[in-house]
Amino acid sequence: MNTQLRDFYPSLEEMCKSLSLKEEELIKKLENIDYYYDADLNQFA
Repeated sequence: MNTQLRDFYPSLEEMCKSLSLKEEELIKKLENIDYYYDADLNQFA
């Protein structure tokens, strides 16, 4: 995810639109494994 965000998209919202992903679902799935989106850094950590 972070590589895609860093290399191709200015934001998580733009990545989700481009890849036809539901942003909230993606966030919840990654939070389940302790990755949280930081909009300022445009990455999950």
